[in-house]
Formats: sequence, structure tokens, C-alpha cells
Amino acid sequence: MLKHEDMIEMGRLTKVHGLKGELNFVFTSDAWDEIDAKYLIVETDGLLVPFFLEDYRFKNDEEAFLKFKRIDNDSQANELTGCTVYIERKQLPKNYMEDKVAEGDISIDFYIGYTIQADGATIGVIDGVDDSTANVLFSVATPTGGELIIPASDDYIVEINDEQKLMVMNLPEGLLDLD
Repeated sequence: MLKHEDMIEMGRLTKVHGLKGELNFVFTSDAWDEIDAKYLIVETDGLLVPFFLEDYRFKNDEEAFLKFKRIDNDSQANELTGCTVYIERKQLPKNYMEDKVAEGDISIDFYIGYTIQADGATIGVIDGVDDSTANVLFSVATPTGGELIIPASDDYIVEINDEQKLMVMNLPEGLLDLD
């Protein structure tokens, strides 16, 4: 089953182009340049539905014309106008999201839902980010129902696996003992 937390928003289908089912697609992410997608995920009626690409061509730096397989006329295409388009995170190149966060192009909130491991043990799941101070902090829900605050520092992050939504950290001794 497709889930929102496994998706990256790419843009929106804004209008029908022509009579043969082509749609105008406006980008909200530059990830489009980084992938070779055979399909896109379209949110329609609250559901995430894969649509296979038949063809696409760029209109300009911010828009493209998309043609999905089995969408063959303007009436069918019109049903998709206004819909948000996503790709699955697993379609992105390795380290793409980590690099975008480091460059400041994507919010650190991207990591909400990632599991943190340290010293081979699961610490918990990131359920919030506090970036209101100079030191960004992860709020982590532990398997026992507790809550930990862990610095979101590059110095502590050893590895990030976007496919598994896993962050491996090397934390200072005693940090996990703080309340």
C-alpha cells in the first residue's frame, strides 16, 4: 500500500493540454531532474495511485507536459487536474535527500518517521524536530513509550538510509541517560 510518508511531492497537474490526454505539470521540486521515473504517483480522491508515463516534454524550467498511459482524451485528463503528483522516495538517487537537507533545500522535518539506531540498538522513531534554536533537536519516541531529545548534528549521524527510513548515529556516552 502506498503511504504519504514514503512519498516526495513533485508538483501539481494544473490543466489539460490538447485533446489527447496530455496534462500541464508544474514542478514544486527539482528532484524531477534527478530521476528517471517510469511512473508517478497521483493523489486523486484521497488515494495515492500510480500512473505510468507514456511521454513527457519540458515546457520551461518550471513546467512540463505529461502523457500518462491509458489517459487518452481531454475528458480523462481533466479528472486529474488539480491533483498533487509524488514520487516514491525509493526512486531518488542514493543520498539525494541527505544532500538536499544539507544544502538547505529541504527542511530537516523530512526525517520525521525515521528510526534512529545507535550502537546496534533501536533508540526510537523521530516524531518531531525543534529548529527554534541554533542547535536543531530531534524528538524521539522510544519503543517503551518514552521521549528523548537528540541533537540533529552531522557530527553524530553516521549513515542515513532513505529506503529503510533509518538513521544510524554515534551518540556521546551518557546522552541517552539524560531526561
